[in-house]
Amino acid sequence: QVQLQESGPDLVKPWQTLSLTCTISGVSITTNLYAWSWIRQAPGKEREGVVCFSSYDESTNYRDSAAEGRFTISKDSAKNTMFLQMDNLKPEDTAVYYCATDLVPLCNWDPEDVGSWGQGTQVTVSS
Repeated sequence: QVQLQESGPDLVKPWQTLSLTCTISGVSITTNLYAWSWIRQAPGKEREGVVCFSSYDESTNYRDSAAEGRFTISKDSAKNTMFLQMDNLKPEDTAVYYCATDLVPLCNWDPEDVGSWGQGTQVTVSS
């Protein structure tokens, strides 16, 4: 069974930077069959996609336009780990962040494509 687990700092001030880690087991992050995504849910709001990496064309897709230029998705194949670096954080970035696999190689942002989710990790941006 594929398992994902997020971890990282949970409190940061505005304008600062933090990085989240997604530890993966049960599947290699180098597979070209999946897409890899970061999702978030802010308090009182619906879950939304943030950024996705497509193995089909090795492209990065920003579902949230506000993340482009500030958030970077990356992976470490040797450690089978995925990262989300978040720069210039804002209070509106406060949310529970999830990493996920999509069982298609394209970033379609279709919830039915999601294969596995992590349990989520809280990120709070506050002064």
